[in-house]
Amino acid sequence: MTITEKILAAHAGVEKVAAGDLINAKLDLVLANDITGPLAIKEFAKIGVEKVFDREKVVLIPDHFAPAKDIPSAQQCVDIKCFAQQQGLTHYYEVGRNGIEHCFLPEQGLVVPGDVVIGADSHTCTYGGLGAFSTGVGSTDLAVGMAQGEIWFRVPETMKVVFKGVPENPWVSGKDYILAAIGKVGVDGARYMAMEFTGEAISNLSMDGRLTMTNMAIEAGAKNGIIAPDDKTLEYVRGRAKRPWKVYQSDDDARYSELVEIDVTKLQPQVAFPHLPSNVRDVDAAAKADVRIDQVVIGSCTNGRWEDLWVAAQVLHDKKVHENVRVIVIPGTQEIYLRAVREGLVETFVQAGAVVSTPTCGPCLGGYMGILAKGERAVSTTNRNFVGRMGHPESEVYLANPAVAAASAVMGRIAAPEEVLK
Repeated sequence: MTITEKILAAHAGVEKVAAGDLINAKLDLVLANDITGPLAIKEFAKIGVEKVFDREKVVLIPDHFAPAKDIPSAQQCVDIKCFAQQQGLTHYYEVGRNGIEHCFLPEQGLVVPGDVVIGADSHTCTYGGLGAFSTGVGSTDLAVGMAQGEIWFRVPETMKVVFKGVPENPWVSGKDYILAAIGKVGVDGARYMAMEFTGEAISNLSMDGRLTMTNMAIEAGAKNGIIAPDDKTLEYVRGRAKRPWKVYQSDDDARYSELVEIDVTKLQPQVAFPHLPSNVRDVDAAAKADVRIDQVVIGSCTNGRWEDLWVAAQVLHDKKVHENVRVIVIPGTQEIYLRAVREGLVETFVQAGAVVSTPTCGPCLGGYMGILAKGERAVSTTNRNFVGRMGHPESEVYLANPAVAAASAVMGRIAAPEEVLK
């Protein structure tokens, strides 16, 4: 079996599963935010049970429109807060003590290797970077998960994506690996599949980079993204984990529906042009297109982790943001924010001419803190660049890694880091 099949089999209480099987699997964690949580709570009330299946395994985090941007968003935050209080949930985290959910949960050790996790947010697949099976569901499914502690799945086929080599370009990161993969298979090339990332390049990748990759598996249509745990994973988990974990690995004779190989040796940083994450170009080609920009966003559940901010700060150090560009930096969690203050990153950003926000999803989904007007263009470290994703339907979003985003902020157009650090 593959690692995904093994985790699902264990949680279904059976010895073996295969792609296509229908199973009921026990859940280790159920997650919702301030947008999806209120919907799930309404559906939960219809089920007729009084209490969630386990108050230790339901997590509610206000992070999308929080701190509240208007009265309706404030009400959504109140709804999940009241439900958490009524249910006595252990894991409700108020603004100021939380972060963007998919950055916060791994940081706090709330997800561990071998888990089965569902979340009413499509980027719940992030936790595959820890060797867990995690996937996004609708609010109705989430309500059932909160009530019963289990949910049905069709066991997905697995696409094995092997990343070979070591990148020669020092600015290439996990964001570029996953953009290259999406560019190769397309936005629906892995539809309802597990994307299992492996190879020498993955072994050499940091945990922050791995979480970035699995975060964007959904952009290829995948059910989940997953990376088998290794020593780096366990080093990250130890001291954080709130409970025991179990490591699963794919068998040597596991069956894969598809094999994709990507050599990263000559890979350049990737830029996804509007309006699909698969519309990728090498940064050199993107720079030659002379795309003038109005905004840069560095953050989100994709690239708001410590490594992302550190890389951006290296490019922006002693530089100034272009006069025609606004830059918004959003640390993924309060802990990351505080470290960025202590280690001088926030000073670097502010001196460069950027603003630094409290942790929030904000502009990624066109929420607030960076809405684009008609005709405006943004380079963003977020995960989606669909029509109207960040504001006006005639605006444009270009996806890139933090180094490219920072370089573009300085140049006023899409640019490679080398152009700034000559």
